[in-house]
Amino acid sequence: MGGSGPPLLLLHGYPETHLAWAPVAGDLAEDSTVVAPDLRGYGDSTAPPATPGHGNAGKRAMARDCVALMGLLGFDRFDVAGHDRGGRVAYRMALDSPAAVRRLTVLDVVPTGEVWARGDARFALAYWHGGLLAQPHPLPERLIAADPEYFLFDAEFGGAIRGFPPAAVADYARCARDPATVEAVCEDYRAGATCDRRDDDEDRAAGRRITCPTQDLCAGRGGPSRVT
Repeated sequence: MGGSGPPLLLLHGYPETHLAWAPVAGDLAEDSTVVAPDLRGYGDSTAPPATPGHGNAGKRAMARDCVALMGLLGFDRFDVAGHDRGGRVAYRMALDSPAAVRRLTVLDVVPTGEVWARGDARFALAYWHGGLLAQPHPLPERLIAADPEYFLFDAEFGGAIRGFPPAAVADYARCARDPATVEAVCEDYRAGATCDRRDDDEDRAAGRRITCPTQDLCAGRGGPSRVT
């Protein structure tokens, strides 16, 4: 947490921690009070025990974490920007807690229900880790444990993560060597394939919509572009 001005919550993606925001947090803190936590189960945040329906790792639970955190810091209404998994938490927060979210930005993500409904063979081959991490325990955990840094930094995303700021990469590697973190990350993806997808589909069927001003940005060659 740092800076001064209107509160801004920054939510990182997979397989990152709050340090993903380091390159821009300082500039944002010139005009905002920036809060950048580690999501539930990521980084130095602990995760509740896994449950059969994966709800403890769902975006609804993570969104409640974030609203509670901001409330403890004295912010009942705030802006939120989320990247990747953090984007899913952010839009779920805007749906479930509209009184709390003033403005929303989501980066490189489309709704979970859309990913599962529209992902084709091209998407499955390019974004293979999503389906793998969602497999039942302990299959993905055991595969990752054999060489977590290779899995996260070389096998995935064409090794692009190794080009991120060194301090962030070192933090991601530290967390990847913790079996509890790896299990929590896999639970996050299992939730994406089950309860998160169900929540999105139910909202769509009920006609629920995000009502706050929303900005949605996607990289031209990122995962979402392969769905849309």
